[in-house]
Amino acid sequence: MTAQVTLYTRANCPLCDKAREAMRASGAAFDLAEVDIDREPALQERYTNDVPVIHIGGSEAFRHRVDPQLFAQYLRAGLTGWRVVDGHHLEKEYRFPDFAKGLDFTNRIGALAEAQNHHLDIHLAWGRVRVTLWSHDVNAITERDFRLAALVDGDVPEA
Repeated sequence: MTAQVTLYTRANCPLCDKAREAMRASGAAFDLAEVDIDREPALQERYTNDVPVIHIGGSEAFRHRVDPQLFAQYLRAGLTGWRVVDGHHLEKEYRFPDFAKGLDFTNRIGALAEAQNHHLDIHLAWGRVRVTLWSHDVNAITERDFRLAALVDGDVPEA
């Protein structure tokens, strides 16, 4: 199945042009829909000048810029809901009905990370868990981060 990618853009936006070119340069297969935010007041209000914004599978994945290699890795990993933040780390927030379920999830993904010898940052709060991933030794996102993100997603219990 080909990934569904939406590029929220503006006319005459150099960053948007660079993002479009980076996605094409990635060599990854995807279906691209472009949306000019200035044609829809709700999108203009939502994104203001924060374009380009790239959604993959309906969730925001990249904002302002996209690296071709990270874009291809993201698509290969089949991630949903993870954001690439500043080209530096992956981040996703999970919601739970209470603190205990969030804590249980935190402990399970901590064990997954330990088994991979790859350690993530976890923020636990009532009803939510935010997971942040990057390879600390190289201070960047690597293939290992995408693999661990996919494993973490696989551990989320069905609601």
